[in-house]
Amino acid sequence: MNLLAELRRRFHQALDGICDDPSEYTSMVRPAQDARFGDFQANCAMPLGKVTGKNPREVAGELVERLDVSELCDPPEIAGPGFINLRVRDDWLVAETSRMLSDPRLGHHAVETPRHVVIDYSSPNVAKPMHVGHLRSTVIGDALARVFRFQGHRVTADNHVGDWGTQFGMIIQGYRNFLDPEAYAAEPVAELSRLYRLVNRVAGYHDKRAGLPANRDRLEERRQALAELEEVIAEGDKSKKGDAKKLRAEVAALAETVSSDEAEVAAVEADAELATVAAGHPDIAEASRAETARLHAGDAENRALWEEFLPPCLEVMESVYRRLGISFDLTLGESHYQPMLAGVVESLQQQGLASDSEGAVCVFIEGNDAPFIVRKTDGAFTYATTDLATIRYRVEELDADEMLYVVDARQGEHFRLLFETARQWGYSDVEFAHVSFGTVLGDDRRPFKTRSGDTVGLESLLDEAVTRARGIVDENDDQKPDGPELDESTRAAVAETVGLGGIKYADLHHNRESDYQFSWDKMLATNGDSATYMQYACARILGIFRRGEISRESLRDEAPAIVLEDDAERALAMALNRFADAVDITVVERRPNVLTGYLFETANTFSTFYNTCSVLKEEDPARRLSRLALCDLAARVFETGLELLGIASCDQM
Repeated sequence: MNLLAELRRRFHQALDGICDDPSEYTSMVRPAQDARFGDFQANCAMPLGKVTGKNPREVAGELVERLDVSELCDPPEIAGPGFINLRVRDDWLVAETSRMLSDPRLGHHAVETPRHVVIDYSSPNVAKPMHVGHLRSTVIGDALARVFRFQGHRVTADNHVGDWGTQFGMIIQGYRNFLDPEAYAAEPVAELSRLYRLVNRVAGYHDKRAGLPANRDRLEERRQALAELEEVIAEGDKSKKGDAKKLRAEVAALAETVSSDEAEVAAVEADAELATVAAGHPDIAEASRAETARLHAGDAENRALWEEFLPPCLEVMESVYRRLGISFDLTLGESHYQPMLAGVVESLQQQGLASDSEGAVCVFIEGNDAPFIVRKTDGAFTYATTDLATIRYRVEELDADEMLYVVDARQGEHFRLLFETARQWGYSDVEFAHVSFGTVLGDDRRPFKTRSGDTVGLESLLDEAVTRARGIVDENDDQKPDGPELDESTRAAVAETVGLGGIKYADLHHNRESDYQFSWDKMLATNGDSATYMQYACARILGIFRRGEISRESLRDEAPAIVLEDDAERALAMALNRFADAVDITVVERRPNVLTGYLFETANTFSTFYNTCSVLKEEDPARRLSRLALCDLAARVFETGLELLGIASCDQM
């Protein structure tokens, strides 16, 4: 049973008539933080007391009188200023745990009214290697797709790849001028990536070099303004402190920009090859844009090159997904929507949503100064136009009810304008959500990069994770009391599972909206909040069954009676019965860290049980069977929970 959801439903009924909006208070029914106060606690009486003008304990008393939970809980208790403590009945807990033993869904009830949810995630630009910046969107999106499916929704996982943008103009420009034919024949994607980086860097060099004089002047001007402002403050005008703080931040940002641009210009000019390319191609950025324009206009030669480049690029990208165990229902790139873009702009204009503005076609959203540009002054369409065409396609062709966009937080304004435009355009019945996330940081608290300053490639990151995991697997296996248990192939397989699981979990267990600092040690720790800890819990449980030569399937068929006489037994059963609620809250909040937090807490609870309660050595046959059943159920919860996160478990470690 989804117990927390059921308790909140009962509280909603009890609150009806006490307040105008019971749903505002039902979220205050939560699992208790301290088992001494029961299993659940409702803290809604205090805020209700403020609203009604009554003593909170009086409100709590009225709530308890109206609350019908007698078949679920012992009589509720009121504590302190008005906390309502609930302890689940032991007989209910025994019965529900017994039902879970034979339930493939582990007590979770699928939704009664499934929705079609399109989840847009990963979305790399092809012809450029995937890097650590793609990690969060990919693993968060995959986890949400799995959890939404488990909840009973129809899910379409859509990888909206960038296969039509300006990078192809740069690649074509590089192909025409700087191609190494032998390298291209041997490894086409690696050579195309080199060409892109070369053209992009030289184009950036010219932009930075051209902009440096103005930026230096601006920096000097703002420094002078800051000095004058600080002089005014020193003379006693403290009201200017706020202005000075803002100006100080502006000066620091400008100084960093100037310093970074100077360093990049100097680096290019110090590199003989780059300096030669830069000197010979002063208009490389404009030439690349022209190649892009010809591709988009249907130029036969550029189209042929694009069709030649695309398949090997997509295959390299797919190889990374296969290794991660991630698949998509759709991989429709921006090129798929190009024929639809003119119709989107025409429709927006016909409905009076889009209008001309200084030669561009824009949608103006009330309360937002910046326009939502759907066609630029040169006639080119924008990401906004493509995203609107995608929404139309997903609703009219796929019949989508809900769309989630797993994209970094910096795109927040774009999605706010996109969703509002889509609603005004006629898609107000569709639910849209930007599932935003922060940045992966290195030891210096800056975006995670290699020592040379390059963005960390995703494949190299995965390789490093597996290599480090292999060291841990070897060390643990070599130190086993009865000698190593794993052969070479098993060690390699476990290292792959542990390494990739560690990478995914390290990302997923953080609040997705926060930046997080990447740490190899924390990621692969066997005794902390890590995938390795959960995988080890699974392996430890399966080890119990191996040592006892007991079939988990036969045990379930036997349907042993559950005995919860020890506090550790009851705590584990209570934790296992919260699995369904963890799944549902993960969906509602669209936060995989809800599920990782549940698994970690449950693994800790199992560890206490394992250290407190004998299993194979238990002399009472009934208690032995009950504890074996709890172990099997715990393993199934860990296996299922990890699978919902896209993480495999291990039989042995």
